[in-house]
Amino acid sequence: MSEYTPKLQVQLNERLMKLKERFVQKFGKTPLFYAYAPGRVNLIGEHIDYCGYAVLPMAIEQNILAAVSVDESQTIQLANANPQYNDITVSTGDLKIDRANPQWQYYFLCGVKGVQELLGLAAPVGMQCVVDGTVPPSSGLSSSSALVCCAGLLTAEANRKTLTKVVLAETCARSERYIGTEGGGMDQSISFLAEEGTAKLIEFNPLRSTDVKLPGGAVFVIANCCVEMNKAATSHYNIRVVECRIATKVLAKSRGLDWSRLMKLGEVQPELGASLEEMVQIVEEVLHQEPYSREEICQCLGITLECLCNDILSPNTQHVTQFKLYQRAKHVYGEAGRVLRFKAVCDRAGAQAIQELGELMRDSHASCRDLYECSCPELDQLVDTCLQSGAVGSRLTGAGWGGCVVSMVPVDALDSFLQRVRESYYQPDARRAALEKQSLFVTKPGGGAAILFQA
Repeated sequence: MSEYTPKLQVQLNERLMKLKERFVQKFGKTPLFYAYAPGRVNLIGEHIDYCGYAVLPMAIEQNILAAVSVDESQTIQLANANPQYNDITVSTGDLKIDRANPQWQYYFLCGVKGVQELLGLAAPVGMQCVVDGTVPPSSGLSSSSALVCCAGLLTAEANRKTLTKVVLAETCARSERYIGTEGGGMDQSISFLAEEGTAKLIEFNPLRSTDVKLPGGAVFVIANCCVEMNKAATSHYNIRVVECRIATKVLAKSRGLDWSRLMKLGEVQPELGASLEEMVQIVEEVLHQEPYSREEICQCLGITLECLCNDILSPNTQHVTQFKLYQRAKHVYGEAGRVLRFKAVCDRAGAQAIQELGELMRDSHASCRDLYECSCPELDQLVDTCLQSGAVGSRLTGAGWGGCVVSMVPVDALDSFLQRVRESYYQPDARRAALEKQSLFVTKPGGGAAILFQA
């Protein structure tokens, strides 16, 4: 795999031609280049990247595409090919991101701001951009992170700077936090590090990726439950991050570690020299199943309420009074183990690989539903429908609380699977039926972000 994002000379396909036409209509000139960044589906490893554990996603063909030109105006003129989104114009030296109102343009500005700051650009060039997206928004397929990545990539190119894929991924992961989401870096990493034909084991600290060859004989199908969830617009996601952070500190203190410097559950394991299975046992021994109050946490750690609020809670979790430490930590250590077993099954490529992977996916969904509580009734219904329709494994993918399910389906059962899911989940409901065409599709591992020039 090349260290740098590819720059490709391409013949314009129909979508690129339409985007070029919109750009010319909008700005009266042709684009200098195009940038794209794919969405992703996480096959297994939910809510564990921000705990320091490896995940196993693949890029999908749906992506964010932008047409770009450059001038010396030091302003960014940003438009969306979808007319429901407003145009904006901002100064490159005054990028304001409104956390309280996570609209599409702020994700774009996160990527711009992150790369500008990384490069220390005193006078960033002006840019005109028209953005077109095919990743369904708020669906758990990483539309927002793909937009951040696309914006970061095109900002580097517009300013004639070359950054490695790893640096771009890490920068975009950090910069998405400007909008208030305390993510772990999976979405940005796979958007840059993806390669066609292979899923990836993504590991952190340092960021690296390993090819995972998926077994033949089965395909992955994505199905949208048609409940939207913008993780930056609610506190669900950041509450889980904070619960894991508190669990880290309580577990560390119980074992005599320097708990004040540890922030992630993945940091406790190597300090104790324990296996993931042993970490699950430690969770069982140390943490109780009833929610912890703020007062109990302060007592456990020997800190004041002020310290808890200022040093451990995030801005949009200040209102939370109850924390489920046992459930969150047990999910994280269990899910981290399932990721490693999933990869091992793929590497062995045994006769029972498809069945074994299906079982891991089913167990993952049960843990997300029961321990991490990031599912919703529609996701659970859709998972059950997929399993009853012939999938060997099915689970929510992405942050949850809405969005998509990913299912592993034997190739010879695919047609009947799709028909049964349509009939059981989509067609009985008028709103779902109207969304079905873009909500149910087969996917395969796609390539990563790139810069495109018209040949």
